[in-house]
Amino acid sequence: MNQSNKFLIGIAGGSGSGKTTFLKTLLNHFRPDEVALVSQDNYYKPSTSQEADHNGVLNFDLPTSIDRDHFYKDMVKLSEDSSIEFLEYNFNNPEWIPKKMTIDPAPIIIMEGLFVFHYDEIRTRLDYKVYIDVHHEERLNRRINRDANERGYPEKDVRYQWANHVLPAEEKYLNPYIPECDLIIDNTQHFQDGLKTLVHKMENFLGR
Repeated sequence: MNQSNKFLIGIAGGSGSGKTTFLKTLLNHFRPDEVALVSQDNYYKPSTSQEADHNGVLNFDLPTSIDRDHFYKDMVKLSEDSSIEFLEYNFNNPEWIPKKMTIDPAPIIIMEGLFVFHYDEIRTRLDYKVYIDVHHEERLNRRINRDANERGYPEKDVRYQWANHVLPAEEKYLNPYIPECDLIIDNTQHFQDGLKTLVHKMENFLGR
């Protein structure tokens, strides 16, 4: 449990569950100085440090793919009212020049990503855990469309990663922690009900 005067929230969900859209909508309800969002995506290790599977394909869906120590230390810094700096993740796109990002401390800190519950040092400090749920077939369709449109990945590559990396990682590193979550949001159609619950919880902490 968090011992600071901050409210630490963990938000996780499988690939294609709509975390990015949910978080953007959530942050629209608050001022920038009220919420600090830390995304796991910005802590990927370089491709040269990633593990390959039995076919030689790099697997970015392992806990070791993230700079875990940096991710955790940045959460601690924000909890202690210090700003953090890092380079945004460019999804291994050489044409995407990453920008330097700065996040200032805020009363509410959101740790977002697939492994925020699996990393013990983060999970045990969280005050509130949120899981965003969508059926895996719907998530696969979303990922195929996203990766084709935004990242130029062929569908066969997306399906390979899904079957060999994504689903096994979720089953091992995310699903076991779902029962202990404080809020489970079904985002198959929309997330408005769950969003309302979380916004209310955060507003209460801020004394609104």
